[in-house]
Amino acid sequence: MNLDKQEKSLIRVLQAQGRISNVELAEQIGISESPCYRRVKALEEAGVITGYGAKVDRRKLGLQVTAFILVTVDSQDDQTLQDFFDAVATEEFIVECHAMAGAHDYLLKAVAKSMDHFSDLVMKRILKIPGVKNVESNFSLQVLKEGAPIPAD
Repeated sequence: MNLDKQEKSLIRVLQAQGRISNVELAEQIGISESPCYRRVKALEEAGVITGYGAKVDRRKLGLQVTAFILVTVDSQDDQTLQDFFDAVATEEFIVECHAMAGAHDYLLKAVAKSMDHFSDLVMKRILKIPGVKNVESNFSLQVLKEGAPIPAD
């Protein structure tokens, strides 16, 4: 989708300030309120803007561990993959899942209350998913950059 300068500006502002009012947004972009509202709605309808949400400090919710789990499955057949996707989708402590190219099939980002909780997540849940052959875990020691805005240029 080709975006003009104003649409790119709208996206940049909304990524940083998702709760901004249409009046404030229009003022920051330098357009009137009605065209601003129509442009935002058009970006939503086109699927460029997919939603709005709050950024949450996981540690304040008691989730002290962040891990990146590399998963290898033993088969790429449709049923194995569907079972894997279904299990990942229903596991609330897995917050991201990416299909990968390379030595591993998937990269999961998981959060946990403690190392014991993480151990249970891996050993009693992830390794029990049909088709999971191997997992490797890497732990985040410090967040240096997270949830950065997507470049709109």
